[in-house]
Formats: sequence, structure tokens, C-alpha cells
Amino acid sequence: MNKVRVSQGVLAPPGPPTAAAPSRPEPGPGQGGAAAPGAAPGAGARLGWLDALRGFAALAVVFQHSGPVLLPGLYRSSHQQLDAGIFGVFLFFLISGYIVPASLERRGDLRAFWTGRVFRIYPLYLVVFALALLLPRAHAGVGPEVFQHPWLSAAADGVLLQDLLGVQNGLAVSWTLCYEMVVYFLVSALFLLRLHRRSAPVAVGFAATALLLGGVLPTAWLLRGPVRQDWLVGAVALVVVAALAAVLGGRTVALRVGVAVLGLVGLLLVTVNGRSAVFESMMILATMFTGTVVQRAESGQIGRWYAAACCGLVFLAGLASGLRYGGQSLNLVWTASAKSWCTAFAAAWLVFGLGLLFLRGRRVPRALCRLGAISYAVYLVHVPLLSVVNWIMADNHDSLEHRPVRQLLCEGVFVAVVLLLAEALHRLVELPGQRLGRRVLRWSSGQSAERPAGPVAGYEGKPNLAGQSPG
Repeated sequence: MNKVRVSQGVLAPPGPPTAAAPSRPEPGPGQGGAAAPGAAPGAGARLGWLDALRGFAALAVVFQHSGPVLLPGLYRSSHQQLDAGIFGVFLFFLISGYIVPASLERRGDLRAFWTGRVFRIYPLYLVVFALALLLPRAHAGVGPEVFQHPWLSAAADGVLLQDLLGVQNGLAVSWTLCYEMVVYFLVSALFLLRLHRRSAPVAVGFAATALLLGGVLPTAWLLRGPVRQDWLVGAVALVVVAALAAVLGGRTVALRVGVAVLGLVGLLLVTVNGRSAVFESMMILATMFTGTVVQRAESGQIGRWYAAACCGLVFLAGLASGLRYGGQSLNLVWTASAKSWCTAFAAAWLVFGLGLLFLRGRRVPRALCRLGAISYAVYLVHVPLLSVVNWIMADNHDSLEHRPVRQLLCEGVFVAVVLLLAEALHRLVELPGQRLGRRVLRWSSGQSAERPAGPVAGYEGKPNLAGQSPG
């Protein structure tokens, strides 16, 4: 496994769940969430705390990857106690779980939801991937398998399921986007079945699976069968693309079938074909659905004591499964110890809880909101940029040892360049991609032959499955 994978985390990839719903669908981990123009008064304050946490998580991931190169002394000492990458990833997942289902339920429209997801995740992802491919092969910003098996990588990375198909991540950090996609599949299927308010039992179920079956469930099971990996990857990619096309097409029957297929594919892959750290895969899903539980309690959809009990069970299951399986998992070799993993997991929950208690509803400094808005770009671009740093420092890595001032200066310059490049990508790629998605949705809604409106699912009534967003 690639050591960069520590916090390859999102989801991408990948709004404030108050009774007043957010003004637009919010992105997943690391994707900007500043209030949209025309948002309701107070939307910026409601979103600001999420942006602040998202930016903090992105910087933690940047430190996890740049620390061994630019801050080796500080990294070695801190990594023994807390894995900054795992911290950032799980904080992202809590934020994403808090945001994404609310976005779907606010619209009550699966086609609009998926159009938004596709145009929020893919434009920036593809552009950064292309830029990383421009680096010399010896210092590539992408995984070697991209060059060795280009079509296999293109199929797996193209549907963002590579981590669950045994294919090396093209962009090292994109493994978390695989779990973002699986959660989108599952959330959509639950919405279709009108079970989307059952976030608490779903979260507890995944957490219990992590604790009780974390060492039992098979891993890479589909890859050990008679089907060749390239055939399996190709088949899954075709099925997912066809299902998404059915969903985006907006025809009610095709949409239902497409969502059902996506849900089944996601559940199958994550259950029997995931990484060797089965408990971690299950805890990722449990964590994201727990974020949804918190949102439901905040919006009054479920009782707060019920939500608190669910959160407590998932949190304890996460710590227990981390201690029980963390030291045994070959996929945790990048983490200093099970203790380091558990400390990071607990810290992510603590920071999210503190943000919810003390920052929600308050105005957050504009700089922190901006950092959150560009955090998806920060998350994607920092590892390819680190490849450039390694290229430049190929013969001078020892020059930073025992020179803390120079280390801090180099880290500061690196972070500044990451932020500047992320800002440019956010303005030139991410925002135009989102605007294009909204135009595509308006055009396709106007062209759709079936446009029955319905009340927003998740609040009351039936889901609006046919493409027109209510209101």
C-alpha cells in the first residue's frame, strides 16, 4: 500500500441542517460550502462552522502528508500519539454525513441530487488528475498503476470505486471519495425505499458490524474468484455508469432501477470486497450516518436523547474496534499504532462536537470560511504538489534534519503555494463546474417528459423521483 494513503481522505469527495434547510446542496468532504448568493439571511453563519471545520480537516491531511518530508521531527513525535490523516478524514466524514442527506431531502429529487454530486466532484478531480499526469513519470503525482494498467485505472478511478476494486488509487487521496460514493449510493437507496430517516439504526448497525465482524468479513472476495480483475472492474464500471445514466435521465421507472442497482453495488463492494481493515470501512460508513443522526436531532426529526445514545454507541464501537483490530490490519501499516488511530478517531469526534456546540450559528472569520470553501481543492492538489517538492529535493532531503527554523519555513511556503493553487482551481474549475451542473439540471428539467412534483421527502410525503425539484 502507498504510504500516502494515510489520510487519502472525500469525500472528495466529496448545508446547515436546521429546520430552515440550506440554500443549495452542499458538497462532501472537502468541497466548498460557503453560502450561495441569494441564500436566506443567516445562511452564512449557519454554514460558517462547517467551513471552519472542513478547512481544519484539510490542513490536518496536508500536515500528514507533508510532515515526513518537511517537518520530520515534529511529525515523528506527533504521529506516535495521533494520526493527523485519520483525524482529518473522520472529521470530513462527520461533516459529510451531516450535510449530504439533508441536501437530498431538501430537494426531494434524486436526479437533482446526483447531478449536483457529479458536477461538484468530477470537474476538479479530473483537472487535478490531468495536472498530476504532466509530472515526469519518475516523480509522478499519480499511482504507478495508472501507467502500468491505464485502462484498468481509468475504469476504476472513473467511477471512484478503485479502493473497493483492488486498484491502486490514481490520486492517492481519492480513496475516501470511494466511500463518499458508496454512502451516496446507500443514501439514495434508503431515500427510494422511504427509509432515509432510519439513520440511527443504520449507523449503529455498521458500527456493530465493525466491532463484531471486523475480523471475520471477507476482503477482496470478488477478486479471489474465477473472474479476472479487469473483467470485474469493467463490469462494475459499466453497471455503475448505466445506473447513473438512468438516474440522471429522470424517467421514474429507470430512476428507481438505477438507484436500486447503485445501492446493491455499493453494499456488496464495501461488505465483501473492501480493504483488509474491514473495521475501518464499516466505521467510515457508521461515522457518516452518525453525522446524519446529529443533523436529524438538530432539525427536530428525532429525539436528542435517542440521537445521543446512537452517537455514544457508535463512538464506543469505533474505539473498541480500533483497539481490537487496528494492530492486526495490514492496511494500517502507515499508522503508528492502534492507539494513534483511536486517538485520531476520538479527536475528530471531539472537534466536531465542539464546533457544533460553540460555533454553530455564530459568525466565523471570513478567512476560515474561505479555507473551507477551497478545502476540496486543497485536499486534491496537495499530494501532486508534494511530488514536485520531492522532485526538487531529491538529493537534499537530509538538509532539513535538525534545522527546525528551515523546516517551518519550508512547510509555510508549501502550505502557501497549496492554498494559492487551490484558490485558483476553485475559481477556474470548481465553481464553473458547479454552475454548469445547475444549467444542465435546468435544461434537462425543461426537456423532461415526466415532471411530477411532490413534497420534500424526509419531511413528509413521497419522494419526488422524476427530476423536478419542488419549489
